[in-house]
Amino acid sequence: MNDDTFVPRSRSAARTAVLGVVVPIPEPWSQLFVDWRAKVGDPQANSVPPHVTLLPPTEVPVAHRPAISEHLAEVARTHPPFDMHLSGTGTFAPVSAVVFVAVARGIGNCELIANDVRRGPLARSLSYPYHPHVTVAHDVPGDMLDLVYCGLSDLSAEFRVEHFTEFEQAPDGAWVIAREYPLTGPPH
Repeated sequence: MNDDTFVPRSRSAARTAVLGVVVPIPEPWSQLFVDWRAKVGDPQANSVPPHVTLLPPTEVPVAHRPAISEHLAEVARTHPPFDMHLSGTGTFAPVSAVVFVAVARGIGNCELIANDVRRGPLARSLSYPYHPHVTVAHDVPGDMLDLVYCGLSDLSAEFRVEHFTEFEQAPDGAWVIAREYPLTGPPH
């Protein structure tokens, strides 16, 4: 359900890296989601950019980075840009203390890209079934979950997705952009 918890991992910095692959959320919605996460006391408000996860945090050998970059470039070359519509809120409670903004349009595109990303050098299983969403509150008190759930329930955001982004987790736990991959595939 919520495989996109971004927390520092213990690892040998010289031998491994932690990567995530996401559809970034553009402005003005990105700042809106950051503001809501901060308002409800979410500790990740300013360290995790708003996104739809395609690959949750995954530890990889640094030596595999060239193959991973080529793999992600190939995935991007096979998928076209698409329209995304975010609409309303949902929750994973009681399984996980998460409120999210729902992906109303673009679900299938995210599923196809995520399946392709999680092959080859990034092959991995997930803890929960893949469910594209934008987390807006995680591990905050119940009244704060209710506040964001109601506060964003009427949200409607539409935008074109032209690329996906590979992030790498820095030693301090922050996420930095490693590379953007333009979607250049033929229309489905």
